[in-house]
Amino acid sequence: MSSIAAKTNTITDCLNGVLEERILSEKKPVILKGFINHWKLVEEGLTSDDRAIQYLKSHYNGRPSVACIGPPEIQGRFFYDAVGTELNFDTQQTTIDAVLDLVQASFTDQNPSSYYIASNVIDTHFPDLRKENDVVIPRPDSDYPLEDLRVGIWIGNRTTACCHYDASDNLACCVVGKRRFTLFPPDQIENLYPGPLTPTPGGQALSMVDFDNPDLTQHPKFAEAIKHGQIAELEAGDALYLPSMWWHQVEAQNPFNVLVNYWWSNSAKHMGSAMNVL
Repeated sequence: MSSIAAKTNTITDCLNGVLEERILSEKKPVILKGFINHWKLVEEGLTSDDRAIQYLKSHYNGRPSVACIGPPEIQGRFFYDAVGTELNFDTQQTTIDAVLDLVQASFTDQNPSSYYIASNVIDTHFPDLRKENDVVIPRPDSDYPLEDLRVGIWIGNRTTACCHYDASDNLACCVVGKRRFTLFPPDQIENLYPGPLTPTPGGQALSMVDFDNPDLTQHPKFAEAIKHGQIAELEAGDALYLPSMWWHQVEAQNPFNVLVNYWWSNSAKHMGSAMNVL
């Protein structure tokens, strides 16, 4: 969104694959330039999309997954229908191989359908992938079990995950393609017009503002949110540390894109998710 001028801070001297405490202690978004350049999947993707797809297939165990599939007219923006009561895409159980084939076949299509596998747990479907593609997330010593670390993979063509927040801290690793994050601090919630708690495209309430074409008559407070926003541009090999509760829209910008993210919290495991309270 061109009206947001602020850029997310970038660190260029980070240790590859090791998330340092100095980064976490700031509790502010930061881009870690080249943080996962050593990953094998990054290397394959920089060679070609086809090589990256073949690499993923070679590590896939064949278990079914859920894919989001939208018609060409949504232009990759997984959201609601015109009246805001139903989603503008379908979900279906399929295999990751089949979705990769659909994405690959869409490379030459000028107006393709939108294909998206969101937040698929890596270890359940790619059990050996993290041997060559992983980072270390520091966890404190504790007398009680902490919330589990969740490592997910996001696969698709040009797609937009509309602005939302997550309760956990997040390390988002841009593995193949490019991604643009539009970020807002938690205190901007009243200016972002969150939608319903259900249904939602991905489990979290979304901002109902169309960032590409904001209607300031319908959403006048969004003009204030713009003043506090920032843009994080990620290339393959970069990572973004995103603290808990920061709002973020994520745009995958290439014909083929892969993101791996790490979610964690240092809260006690028995407490469960705060979304259960809502």
